[in-house]
Amino acid sequence: MYDERARRTTVMELCLAERESLRRYVGSILGRDSHAAEDVVQETMLRAWQLADRIDWQDRPVRMWLFRVARNLVIDHHRRDGRAVPVGLGASELEEPHSQPDPAEQVIDRRVLIEMMQRLSPAHREVLARVHLLGHAGEEVAAVLGVPVGTVKSRAHNAVRLIRAELARADWTGVAA
Repeated sequence: MYDERARRTTVMELCLAERESLRRYVGSILGRDSHAAEDVVQETMLRAWQLADRIDWQDRPVRMWLFRVARNLVIDHHRRDGRAVPVGLGASELEEPHSQPDPAEQVIDRRVLIEMMQRLSPAHREVLARVHLLGHAGEEVAAVLGVPVGTVKSRAHNAVRLIRAELARADWTGVAA
Protein backbone atom coordinates (compact mmCIF):
# COMPACT_ATOMS: atom_id res chain seq x y z
CA MET A 1 0.00 0.00 0.00
CA TYR A 2 2.78 2.41 0.93
CA ASP A 3 4.73 1.57 -2.23
CA GLU A 4 1.71 2.30 -4.42
CA ARG A 5 1.09 5.63 -2.71
CA ALA A 6 4.76 6.61 -2.92
CA ARG A 7 4.89 5.56 -6.55
CA ARG A 8 1.73 7.53 -7.39
CA THR A 9 3.13 10.58 -5.57
CA THR A 10 6.43 10.34 -7.44
CA VAL A 11 4.71 9.99 -10.81
CA MET A 12 2.42 12.93 -10.07
CA GLU A 13 5.37 15.09 -9.01
CA LEU A 14 7.03 14.29 -12.34
CA CYS A 15 3.79 15.08 -14.16
CA LEU A 16 3.34 18.39 -12.39
CA ALA A 17 6.92 19.32 -13.25
CA GLU A 18 6.00 18.86 -16.93
CA ARG A 19 2.69 20.73 -16.71
CA GLU A 20 4.00 24.04 -18.07
CA SER A 21 5.80 22.33 -20.95
CA LEU A 22 2.61 20.43 -21.74
CA ARG A 23 0.60 23.65 -21.65
CA ARG A 24 2.98 25.31 -24.12
CA TYR A 25 3.00 22.24 -26.38
CA VAL A 26 -0.79 21.91 -26.47
CA GLY A 27 -1.24 25.68 -26.78
CA SER A 28 1.09 25.76 -29.76
CA ILE A 29 -1.10 23.21 -31.51
CA LEU A 30 -4.53 24.56 -30.56
CA GLY A 31 -3.57 28.20 -31.08
CA ARG A 32 -5.89 30.79 -29.54
CA ASP A 33 -8.18 28.30 -27.83
CA SER A 34 -6.60 28.55 -24.38
CA HIS A 35 -9.62 26.95 -22.68
CA ALA A 36 -9.37 23.86 -24.86
CA ALA A 37 -5.61 23.73 -24.26
CA GLU A 38 -6.15 23.85 -20.49
CA ASP A 39 -8.82 21.13 -20.78
CA VAL A 40 -6.38 18.89 -22.67
CA VAL A 41 -3.64 19.45 -20.06
CA GLN A 42 -6.06 18.75 -17.20
CA GLU A 43 -7.32 15.59 -18.89
CA THR A 44 -3.73 14.46 -19.45
CA MET A 45 -2.94 14.99 -15.75
CA LEU A 46 -6.13 13.17 -14.74
CA ARG A 47 -5.22 10.16 -16.85
CA ALA A 48 -1.71 10.12 -15.39
CA TRP A 49 -3.15 10.19 -11.88
CA GLN A 50 -5.65 7.42 -12.69
CA LEU A 51 -3.02 5.18 -14.26
CA ALA A 52 -0.05 6.02 -12.04
CA ASP A 53 -0.06 2.69 -10.23
CA ARG A 54 -0.97 0.56 -13.27
CA ILE A 55 1.75 1.57 -15.71
CA ASP A 56 5.30 0.28 -15.49
CA TRP A 57 7.06 3.64 -15.54
CA GLN A 58 10.49 2.00 -15.71
CA ASP A 59 9.76 1.00 -19.32
CA ARG A 60 7.75 4.11 -20.19
CA PRO A 61 9.30 7.51 -19.46
CA VAL A 62 6.71 9.81 -17.87
CA ARG A 63 7.48 12.80 -20.10
CA MET A 64 7.10 10.81 -23.32
CA TRP A 65 3.87 9.26 -22.09
CA LEU A 66 2.40 12.62 -21.08
CA PHE A 67 3.12 14.23 -24.43
CA ARG A 68 1.76 11.22 -26.28
CA VAL A 69 -1.50 11.34 -24.29
CA ALA A 70 -1.76 15.11 -24.83
CA ARG A 71 -1.18 14.66 -28.56
CA ASN A 72 -3.94 12.05 -28.75
CA LEU A 73 -6.31 14.30 -26.80
CA VAL A 74 -5.60 17.17 -29.20
CA ILE A 75 -6.50 14.88 -32.10
CA ASP A 76 -9.70 13.91 -30.26
CA HIS A 77 -10.45 17.61 -29.76
CA HIS A 78 -10.06 18.28 -33.49
CA ARG A 79 -12.37 15.37 -34.27
CA ARG A 80 -15.04 16.64 -31.86
CA ASP A 81 -14.87 20.08 -33.46
CA GLY A 82 -15.56 18.53 -36.83
CA ARG A 83 -12.14 19.26 -38.25
CA ALA A 84 -10.82 16.51 -40.45
CA VAL A 85 -7.80 14.79 -38.96
CA PRO A 86 -6.03 12.72 -41.61
CA VAL A 87 -5.10 9.25 -40.42
CA GLY A 88 -1.47 8.91 -39.44
CA LEU A 89 -0.74 12.58 -38.96
CA GLY A 90 1.04 13.74 -35.85
CA ALA A 91 0.26 16.85 -33.86
CA SER A 92 2.68 18.98 -35.86
CA GLU A 93 0.80 18.22 -39.08
CA LEU A 94 -2.45 19.53 -37.58
CA GLU A 95 -1.13 23.06 -37.94
CA GLU A 96 -1.25 25.18 -41.08
CA PRO A 97 0.30 23.36 -44.05
CA HIS A 98 3.17 25.80 -44.58
CA SER A 99 3.89 26.67 -40.96
CA GLN A 100 7.34 26.41 -39.46
CA PRO A 101 8.12 23.34 -37.33
CA ASP A 102 6.93 23.77 -33.76
CA PRO A 103 9.98 24.61 -31.60
CA ALA A 104 8.44 22.91 -28.55
CA GLU A 105 7.93 19.71 -30.48
CA GLN A 106 11.46 19.89 -31.87
CA VAL A 107 12.81 20.18 -28.31
CA ILE A 108 10.76 17.16 -27.25
CA ASP A 109 11.93 15.17 -30.26
CA ARG A 110 15.54 16.13 -29.54
CA ARG A 111 15.23 15.12 -25.87
CA VAL A 112 13.65 11.81 -26.82
CA LEU A 113 16.40 11.15 -29.37
CA ILE A 114 19.11 11.96 -26.82
CA GLU A 115 17.47 9.67 -24.27
CA MET A 116 17.21 6.86 -26.80
CA MET A 117 20.83 7.31 -27.94
CA GLN A 118 22.03 7.12 -24.34
CA ARG A 119 20.55 3.63 -24.16
CA LEU A 120 22.78 2.45 -27.02
CA SER A 121 26.26 1.03 -26.56
CA PRO A 122 29.05 3.57 -27.13
CA ALA A 123 30.01 1.86 -30.42
CA HIS A 124 26.44 2.00 -31.76
CA ARG A 125 25.94 5.56 -30.51
CA GLU A 126 29.09 6.81 -32.23
CA VAL A 127 28.26 5.20 -35.57
CA LEU A 128 24.66 6.44 -35.42
CA ALA A 129 25.79 9.99 -34.68
CA ARG A 130 28.44 10.04 -37.40
CA VAL A 131 26.29 8.44 -40.12
CA HIS A 132 22.78 9.75 -39.44
CA LEU A 133 23.33 13.00 -37.56
CA LEU A 134 26.56 14.26 -39.10
CA GLY A 135 25.95 12.73 -42.52
CA HIS A 136 29.34 11.07 -42.89
CA ALA A 137 29.74 8.29 -45.44
CA GLY A 138 30.12 4.73 -44.18
CA GLU A 139 33.62 4.47 -45.65
CA GLU A 140 34.69 7.65 -43.87
CA VAL A 141 33.32 6.44 -40.53
CA ALA A 142 34.98 3.06 -41.01
CA ALA A 143 38.35 4.74 -41.65
CA VAL A 144 38.03 7.00 -38.59
CA LEU A 145 36.99 4.14 -36.30
CA GLY A 146 39.34 1.58 -37.79
CA VAL A 147 36.61 -0.98 -38.49
CA PRO A 148 35.32 -2.56 -41.71
CA VAL A 149 32.58 -0.74 -43.65
CA GLY A 150 30.27 -3.71 -43.04
CA THR A 151 30.63 -3.20 -39.30
CA VAL A 152 29.65 0.46 -39.67
CA LYS A 153 26.59 -0.48 -41.73
CA SER A 154 25.63 -3.19 -39.26
CA ARG A 155 26.01 -0.91 -36.23
CA ALA A 156 24.05 1.90 -37.91
CA HIS A 157 21.26 -0.49 -38.87
CA ASN A 158 21.13 -2.10 -35.42
CA ALA A 159 21.17 1.29 -33.67
CA VAL A 160 18.20 2.52 -35.71
CA ARG A 161 16.39 -0.78 -35.14
CA LEU A 162 16.97 -0.56 -31.37
CA ILE A 163 15.74 3.03 -31.21
CA ARG A 164 12.64 2.17 -33.24
CA ALA A 165 11.93 -0.75 -30.91
CA GLU A 166 12.31 1.50 -27.85
CA LEU A 167 10.02 4.12 -29.36
CA ALA A 168 7.43 1.49 -30.26
CA ARG A 169 7.63 0.01 -26.76
CA ALA A 170 7.13 3.49 -25.30
CA ASP A 171 4.25 4.03 -27.77
CA TRP A 172 5.88 7.16 -29.14
CA THR A 173 5.19 7.99 -32.76
CA GLY A 174 5.87 11.71 -32.61
CA VAL A 175 9.47 11.20 -33.66
CA ALA A 176 10.44 10.08 -37.12
CA ALA A 177 12.85 7.20 -36.66
